[in-house]
Amino acid sequence: MPIKFSPHYNLTPKIINHLMRIEAIKTEALHLPLTPFVLSSLRETARLYTTHYSTMIEGNQLDPAQIEVVLKYDGHFPGRERDESEIKGYYAALTQMEKWAAQQLHVTEKMVQILHALVMSNGKKVVKPSKYRDGQNVIRDSRTKAIVYMPPESKDIRQLMQALVTWINKNHTLPCPIVAAIAHYQFATIHPYYDGNGRAARLLTNLILHLGGYSLKGLYSLEEYYARNLGAYYEAIAVGNSHNYYMGRAEADITKWLEYFIEGMTMSFESVVKQMSMAAGRGLEDSSATLRQLDPRQRKALGLFQQFEEVASQQIGDLFGFKPRTSSAICATWVESWFLKTVNESRKSRKYALSDRYRTLI
Repeated sequence: MPIKFSPHYNLTPKIINHLMRIEAIKTEALHLPLTPFVLSSLRETARLYTTHYSTMIEGNQLDPAQIEVVLKYDGHFPGRERDESEIKGYYAALTQMEKWAAQQLHVTEKMVQILHALVMSNGKKVVKPSKYRDGQNVIRDSRTKAIVYMPPESKDIRQLMQALVTWINKNHTLPCPIVAAIAHYQFATIHPYYDGNGRAARLLTNLILHLGGYSLKGLYSLEEYYARNLGAYYEAIAVGNSHNYYMGRAEADITKWLEYFIEGMTMSFESVVKQMSMAAGRGLEDSSATLRQLDPRQRKALGLFQQFEEVASQQIGDLFGFKPRTSSAICATWVESWFLKTVNESRKSRKYALSDRYRTLI
């Protein structure tokens, strides 16, 4: 029974060139002058498009405008109840993924199970970790119904998933984008659930990239790259000499998939820098010097103060997934560092606002 994960691949010149380009784009993005308001707007647009394209790959019929109506205004489209449920579930999972990334946690098996549970949850915020499938499933060609892939047996799933998570968290020397690409491939290979595997794989990929410092301010969407040419996506990930997991898939050379994935990251990153450059060129005030004085959590918290003039520590906690005691402690620390000021001293209804210095950022 295969429980060790040792992927086979070559870091070709094409892959290396794209990795170098990705690093250059990361540096370029850090120095583009953008206000928090513009960043927040671009980030929310990216989240909507990520949700659209990731669910579109699975056959969802709602367009980005309709998705915004469903998520922001609790809108309803008769006959599209299943599509609405998928949208809400994916968006909830995406939100949770971003919270974990902000907390800089290590990937765990339970986190993967919760992401899948959220994907299938119709937008619930609290779910139980999904159990792995307890039987065999197959992937069929949508046209011919022929079997194109038979995943491993259910009895092997837990050990395979444990091996994958262990591998993700190893202190290996591989670039983070390569780790993310391989993890995506292996999750799809294991296919641990009857449904929702593709969406869960893409969320896991994004979690790894965000934790590794490749969030690019949360503005890119790899899902758009996949969805615009689904044929290439499926062709790149369907490697191996046999449709059976135990007859070649586990030992296959995945260099072709890595080339596809890394090229997609490059294209997605380049698109983001283009958007940021256009926004920065509209005469917006350069607040980058002030922003650089803030840590990543403080920068993310600025988004809350674009919506609310005053916030409670619980709102800060909800943003990052903190417990109440941790939320209160971080607010107290931010008051001491002059990032926040207390506007209501009552312990039960204490509220916070941005200090005058940082208020100008929004």
